[in-house]
Amino acid sequence: MTDPRYSKLATLLANYSCTLKKGDRILLDMIDVPDEFTVEMIRAVRKAGATPFVETRHTRVGREQLLGMTEQQAADVRDLEMFRMKKMQAYIAVRGADNMNENSDVPSERMKLYSKVIRPVQDYRVNQTRWCVLRWPTPSMAQAAGMSTEAFENLYFEVCTMDYPKMAKAQTPLQKLMAKTDKVHLKGPGTDLTFSIKGIGAKKCEGTRNIPDGEVFSCPVKTSVNGVIQYNTPTLYAGTKFENVRLEFNDGKIVNATANNTKKLNEILDTDAGARYVGEFAIGFNPYIQNPMCDILFDEKIAGSLHFTPGQAYEDCGNGNKSAIHWDMVLIQRKEWGGGEIWFDGELIRKDGIFLPKELRPLNPENLK
Repeated sequence: MTDPRYSKLATLLANYSCTLKKGDRILLDMIDVPDEFTVEMIRAVRKAGATPFVETRHTRVGREQLLGMTEQQAADVRDLEMFRMKKMQAYIAVRGADNMNENSDVPSERMKLYSKVIRPVQDYRVNQTRWCVLRWPTPSMAQAAGMSTEAFENLYFEVCTMDYPKMAKAQTPLQKLMAKTDKVHLKGPGTDLTFSIKGIGAKKCEGTRNIPDGEVFSCPVKTSVNGVIQYNTPTLYAGTKFENVRLEFNDGKIVNATANNTKKLNEILDTDAGARYVGEFAIGFNPYIQNPMCDILFDEKIAGSLHFTPGQAYEDCGNGNKSAIHWDMVLIQRKEWGGGEIWFDGELIRKDGIFLPKELRPLNPENLK
């Protein structure tokens, strides 16, 4: 018997996240996902009157492809993927991984090559389709979260099917505040960072692009970032785990970067010129996500967190920065993680992970659950 939670999640993705309607074509990009859930997705899509197209992938097979990837092959993949993507009105990717470190031994130059060449397909998908991306709960993810497989699965479905319309309503005051803010100051242990978001705008993330969700994002004016940020959350990028990432900025550019693997960190930041500039600043507040799982779609939504992202900016609320990289690095500012402050135009907005202004308090965990 199929888990009834599969049907509930599939229906949410089809009807709420992608608002499918009759005649839509949608690509279901399923990576290491049980067939039973793929079947539920197909059924939910058809029930909405849309037509499903399914791609089934496996991370171990993908690794082998990357190991021998040539520029010509990457270009052919880009052209084929772009042709297909332009036929779609919507896109859902469900990404599992039996081994989260599957690509850890793929040489950096291969990853750089593929990331650069395939980027136009990702840009088209982000800007021209209704899309949603989420993970699939695996024992590998449960292990990274320090949880049993069963407990992690229960958390996953609780988080992914929460009351997103309620969250969306509570986000509106923060979106409006960020949209009119000029100067931002981040403070905390090892962190003293200033930048401007003037004229950039802000966008709510309310379960329509990522599941789980729970953030409002903007973007720094490209050359306005100065100071230092010390992240306290492990981050997994291109199959490699990084810890204690510290970035120093001068006029928007990362001029010094260190971590437990400083060499590989800088290799990634040297992918292209835009990788050393920032493409996103966001504040996270999902009440069900409290601790890092080494999975960015969860970690960037941690209650009391923020992420400050080297690389590509979104067209919505962006600063024009272009890069093959978009690396959401997370700083948790709750008291038990060392605390921290966010200031907007000289006003303290959030302290130790708790919003202070009256209009923002509905985003605090006790009010969102």
